Amino acid sequence: MSIDTETARRVAKLARIKVEDDALPALAQEFSAILGFIEQLNEVDVDGVEPMTSVTPQRLKRREDVVTDGDQQPKVLANAPDSREGFFAVPKVVE
Repeated sequence: MSIDTETARRVAKLARIKVEDDALPALAQEFSAILGFIEQLNEVDVDGVEPMTSVTPQRLKRREDVVTDGDQQPKVLANAPDSREGFFAVPKVVE
């Protein structure tokens, strides 16, 4: 798939990345190379391959889900610009 400079300009705008006009052709070429690599990956036959999180089989270490450093409410709320009744107070945004 080939990306032209106008498409690269639009992608940069959507990503809110400032790209100078003289850099757009190189960016379009990079986008085209990335999409070409993705197309190449789509040609790989992965039928019957189980999803994995690592190249070596391993179990993740587990720990008990317990509170070890709780009761810090005053310290946490000290960072809040506004707090009421022990909670963060935020302005109403939905009418």
